[in-house]
Amino acid sequence: MTSSSALPDRAGRHCHNVLNPFHSAHYFAPELGAEMAGLGVNGRAGYFVSRSAPMGVVGPGTVAATFYSFKYELIAEHLPQAWRSTTPQAVLEARLRAADATLHRLLGAEALESPEMAEAAKLALRATEGCTRHARPLYAAHADLPVPDAPHLAYWHATTLLREHRGDGHLVALLDAELDPLEALVTHTASGRGMNYRGILATRGWSQEELTAAQERLRERGLLGDADELTEAGATLRKDLERTTDRLDRAPYEHLGAAGVARLTELAGAFAARLMEAGAFPASLFDKE
Repeated sequence: MTSSSALPDRAGRHCHNVLNPFHSAHYFAPELGAEMAGLGVNGRAGYFVSRSAPMGVVGPGTVAATFYSFKYELIAEHLPQAWRSTTPQAVLEARLRAADATLHRLLGAEALESPEMAEAAKLALRATEGCTRHARPLYAAHADLPVPDAPHLAYWHATTLLREHRGDGHLVALLDAELDPLEALVTHTASGRGMNYRGILATRGWSQEELTAAQERLRERGLLGDADELTEAGATLRKDLERTTDRLDRAPYEHLGAAGVARLTELAGAFAARLMEAGAFPASLFDKE
């Protein structure tokens, strides 16, 4: 294994930022909704069951704990009821079909069957060899799944593992910073990197009153200004959060090594750019209000 000093500063974070879109595009795609509807799971329930399926039939408490930013009551509107209509195995098979169809629509067969895709899959899977299961429930559950045969689906699987590995570590950092789910969302939005407040209210189950209360708590801590911007202390907290997350997520990128990370970042960046150009993500959730 290479040492962390062999990696440029924030190399793992930069690599993650271009890997993540390849996994997450299917959450915004009509193909996933159609597949879930075919199993009798509709609306927001489709996201909850598709992401939590590797953990088995779990209830709203487990999902709230591992997803972090969603209001428990919103999850409880859908779980465990959705599991009366289907099974985790059926959901996993449907999710893989949805990812396959989404990627074919957005990138086309030529890109998915290219040597670059096969190379990206090989590098990303090698990086996952450095991941660890302890205290990482979403990653550990996904790591028990088989690697698909097709290179683009193997790459999608690897990006899923790397996303959940970093995400599990990020939750540890949020707890250490004493940010509750809504405070975490507000500070991320105020940093200019998260979804807008309209998107938070539309997707995470929180009310405007709860959002306003979270903003006030952050002002009392000196983290948020009167115009809902991060204060100097708030900006420092967000930077520290990312540094902690980087540290907890360094193992897969150290395992891959500096040259491998650089090449994977290059390949993943090209695929991510094409996904963005194809309209994989709704701009309404992220544009400035």
